[in-house]
Amino acid sequence: MENGSGEGGNGSEEFGGTTVTSGEPTNIAIVSSPAGFGDNAFNDLALDGLNAAATATNLQINQVEETEQSQYQSVQANLAQSGDYDLIVLVSFNHTEALTQNAADYSDQNWMLINAFVDQPNVAGYTWANHQMSYLAGVAAGTMTTEDFSLGGVSTTPDSAQIGFVGGEDGSLINAFERAYTAGAQSVNEDVEVDVGYIGNFTDTSTAADIANSQYDGGADIVYHGAAAAGRGVFQAAQSKSRPAIGVDSDQSTTLPDFQDVIMGSAVKFINEGTREVAMAVANDNFDSVAGDNVLTLEDNAVDFVVGQSYEGELPDVLTQNIEEAKQGIIDGDISVPCTASGCQ
Repeated sequence: MENGSGEGGNGSEEFGGTTVTSGEPTNIAIVSSPAGFGDNAFNDLALDGLNAAATATNLQINQVEETEQSQYQSVQANLAQSGDYDLIVLVSFNHTEALTQNAADYSDQNWMLINAFVDQPNVAGYTWANHQMSYLAGVAAGTMTTEDFSLGGVSTTPDSAQIGFVGGEDGSLINAFERAYTAGAQSVNEDVEVDVGYIGNFTDTSTAADIANSQYDGGADIVYHGAAAAGRGVFQAAQSKSRPAIGVDSDQSTTLPDFQDVIMGSAVKFINEGTREVAMAVANDNFDSVAGDNVLTLEDNAVDFVVGQSYEGELPDVLTQNIEEAKQGIIDGDISVPCTASGCQ
């Protein structure tokens, strides 16, 4: 494990109708997912939210990188046993099994679990509508696969409707990314073919690149990944094949600028807003306001599809139209997106 710390400056902020001021520090530990920090996506977004809270109140952050899921039981327990932390943030559903036991064993410890929920009063579960944002990514890919599009040598071809998806672990959560992406693509093009491949983890960029290269070689115009840090391999493949790709979690055309030329867009979720909200609630001694099962959706402006930096103003109007219609249809209940925010059952 690697440990680091950060401290926010003195200041005050309105939160929940009251003001948070500096004084005794609020101590928060954040434990990574198997992808680790530096993924330019999921883990980094969670940490960004805590750092944002640290600019508003006196916050001490212990950054704990643990990429072995088998260690989560002991890592969580050791942090809770120390009694040092007002909040322990656990990045990703991979922590769920361990927390199911630890939340009960350490009932005085406040926990935040991202992308899952454990039904205990001391747990704030925050799950973003991964399926909704992935549906929008599918709408984008399904629209562009038959467009005659070129930008800086990166192109799609209109003669076939074929796209790809590269997932990390082949399980319920990432299956929701895949199925929603496929449904979104088919909503605008019923003939679209979706090639699917899974890496088996969230860190192996080489395997991700191999899968994406195979999909591009097989005729896919665009590949979307739900693979966290391993997604870099998809972008490497996109550059080698001069094809566009779609990022995940954050606007990866910004977080991975070396791949800005191929990142047509990203399916994003504002994890940073969630971790900031919970951190501020804890600093305000108001954990009860965030405890429970919180599911954040398009209607909450918590997920979206954003166009990549190099592609702004360059994509056809039909893409914007299709994305906006899909958003409204989901919000109004006219579109039923496969699976749920927490996965496919």
